[in-house]
Amino acid sequence: MGEVLGKVLVVDDDEVIRQLIAVNLNLEGFEVTTATDGQDCLDQVLDVMPDVITLDVMMPCLDGWTTAQRLRAEEATSHIKVVLITARAQDDDKRRGRGLGVDAYLTKPFDPAELIQVVRELAAKP
Repeated sequence: MGEVLGKVLVVDDDEVIRQLIAVNLNLEGFEVTTATDGQDCLDQVLDVMPDVITLDVMMPCLDGWTTAQRLRAEEATSHIKVVLITARAQDDDKRRGRGLGVDAYLTKPFDPAELIQVVRELAAKP
């Protein structure tokens, strides 16, 4: 095992997608923790202190928008890089994401290689 490239918190209510992302990032050398929805993410984030969070937009309880907003609002989590993953790639969604300070944006179905590239770049940034 080489050095850990960074910690990633993968947030998605779909177990298949959650596992797909986690396995791919694990293989790349990231330390991965998973959460089932936005609230689960917020409950875990201070314990995990990830470098990057991949956040599904459409989730029950607390969606990706609200979760990203809360992460940005808290000083302890405002620096964490956030990748929003959504099935909706409209420009207004992207504008909304930029307005919240989201770092990157991926559209489902996404290419795992593209996801890894994005997470790798964000994890490497100070």
